[in-house]
Amino acid sequence: MGEVGGRLRGFLRNRWLVFVAAMWMQSVAGVGYLFGSLSPVIKSSLGYNQRQVASLGVAKDLGDSVGFLAGTLCAVLPLWAALLIGAAQNLVGYGWVWLAVTRRVAVPPLWAMCILIFIGNNGETYFNTAALVSCVQNFPKNRGPIVGILKGFAGLSGAIITQIYAIMHTPDDAALIFMVAVGPAMVVVALMFVVRPVGGHRQVRPSDGISFTFVYSVCLVLAAYLMGVMLLEDLVGLSETVMVVCTIILIALLLLPIVIPVILSFFSNDDESAYAALLPSPRREEASGSVPSEEQNEVILSEVEDVKPKDVDLLPASERQKRIAELQTRLFQAAAVGAVRVKRRRGPRRGEDFTLLQAMIKADFWLLFFPLLLGSGSGLTVIDNLGQMSQSLGFEESHIFVSMISIWNFLGRVAGGYLSEIIVKDFAYPRAIALATAQVFMAIGHFTFAMAWPGTMYIGTLLIGLGYGAHWAIVPAAASELFGVKNFGALYNFLTVANPAGSLVFSGIIASGIYDYEAKKQASQHLNSMVVTMPGRLLGMVSDATPALKCEGAICFFISSLIMSGFCVIAVILSLILVHRTKIVYTNLYGTPR
Repeated sequence: MGEVGGRLRGFLRNRWLVFVAAMWMQSVAGVGYLFGSLSPVIKSSLGYNQRQVASLGVAKDLGDSVGFLAGTLCAVLPLWAALLIGAAQNLVGYGWVWLAVTRRVAVPPLWAMCILIFIGNNGETYFNTAALVSCVQNFPKNRGPIVGILKGFAGLSGAIITQIYAIMHTPDDAALIFMVAVGPAMVVVALMFVVRPVGGHRQVRPSDGISFTFVYSVCLVLAAYLMGVMLLEDLVGLSETVMVVCTIILIALLLLPIVIPVILSFFSNDDESAYAALLPSPRREEASGSVPSEEQNEVILSEVEDVKPKDVDLLPASERQKRIAELQTRLFQAAAVGAVRVKRRRGPRRGEDFTLLQAMIKADFWLLFFPLLLGSGSGLTVIDNLGQMSQSLGFEESHIFVSMISIWNFLGRVAGGYLSEIIVKDFAYPRAIALATAQVFMAIGHFTFAMAWPGTMYIGTLLIGLGYGAHWAIVPAAASELFGVKNFGALYNFLTVANPAGSLVFSGIIASGIYDYEAKKQASQHLNSMVVTMPGRLLGMVSDATPALKCEGAICFFISSLIMSGFCVIAVILSLILVHRTKIVYTNLYGTPR
């Protein structure tokens, strides 16, 4: 019985359980990516024009990205308390929007609707910050895959929620807003005590590589499955029973990664974790006044790379981990009696821990921020306006493209984390080269949208989704490498401001302004043509009943897409400058490049 209890306690503190729970939480945390499906309902129900809808989109982007408060609260409060605050914001914000759209309450003015959208989406910043901070600390040597997978599930949440919504078969389009308000809050409350740091750096196992491969396989199967179901639903049509079965399979795929912590905790009889016991326990360290502080411990652990024999890296994985653990133990003991002098410097160097203010005076930080602003801001503009873009090209339903770009967004994040990890680990080359590649894809995608060739919507959503998603796997991991993980929450939440800043310019000013101009011009031409064919009295009645302005044809987003393509080219140039500046940093972090 004691052994079962011990294994159960180990299961609850297993870093893979935290990672899987964070994936589940992220799979409903990207509700902002559903705005392309929500905006047509809000626009038609409340009679907004495209500029007003764009204002809601900018408020949504601000709420999704301005996470300074979330970063602060996640640092000073228990993570479960911060997650509870985020769940409450999501419920209140989107819940009130649903009440307004369904006319259960008086319709607020536009500025109040913007505030409600901001509050609802700002709850996501708590989910993202808690998931990333806890898992980056639990997997400090696997930052690229961890960030890519977690941000990938956030990007895929649009397709997941859309698939679950499809089984309702409700004629009420506003029901999706209700699901966005209630669903994420329920999931986060259920998982808020599981997602937390658990000292995962002491749980390293040689089998971690197999576990990551399994998670990647599940991600690929999940994306392929959602894409297949979505295409069948759009091209063939599926019965209600088949849709229910497909949704059950979807949920089973989401639950599948739980087998990793279950096997490691209950069915693993090896002694892989024996060497981890050699590492000092943080609680024992806190209880002893003669043991170095947490900051000093972090410095001492970095001393291992300076003093370990060169032949250690050539040993088998299990033996290498044991030797390193023994060396760490000797360093801790030596530091306790003063035999190791902890290195002190006036200011951190790249690769060490920076505060946000220290990072903001570095050119590399802004060379990471501005390409993110140009790339992710232009990509988010497409995501927010996908409903209007598809309708302008003659597609009646926009949900297929919203789901498609959600899936490509997911794959872009997973692939961005995986491939950029190969670049830094195998070649010791800056991760930003992967960022430049993603921005090349986006430049081509925007140009494709501008040309409006046959199949443009499918090709454009593929390129923009992959490129946009890769940004959110590469940039946070690169920031943690260049500026450390100690203040990662603050650094990450500042970088996310690039999203709404870019969206404000591209969507709130450029795209919406051009769309409304073309829509007014088309409406004027249509009205002039009616003057010739209709009596004056009947014409007046038609004019009074004119619906919200709607633009049709490729001209609606032609100029704005070309502008965004050009800015993505500028982002490529900035990313390549960052690559040139940080080559030496990655060589020092990951060894001599091959």
